[in-house]
Amino acid sequence: MTDPSSTDSHKNQKPGSPGVLKVMQSILAGAFGVQSDKRREEDFSSHSPWPYIIAGILFTAGFVIGLIVIVQMVLASQ
Repeated sequence: MTDPSSTDSHKNQKPGSPGVLKVMQSILAGAFGVQSDKRREEDFSSHSPWPYIIAGILFTAGFVIGLIVIVQMVLASQ
């Protein structure tokens, strides 16, 4: 018998195509430096690096913009 929860999560994905949640988890784990070797190998075995590249660029841009906003708010309050 197969586990229905394992087949439902992969139903709408192409083989080798990572899900949005998996990409977000990998990007956040990589940003904080807590990425496991197993997850890193899974990420690199993906057929296309583009989801990770795009998510990484968006995360980095959001992080930098967030820092700029925080600094501007702190400087404006002085």
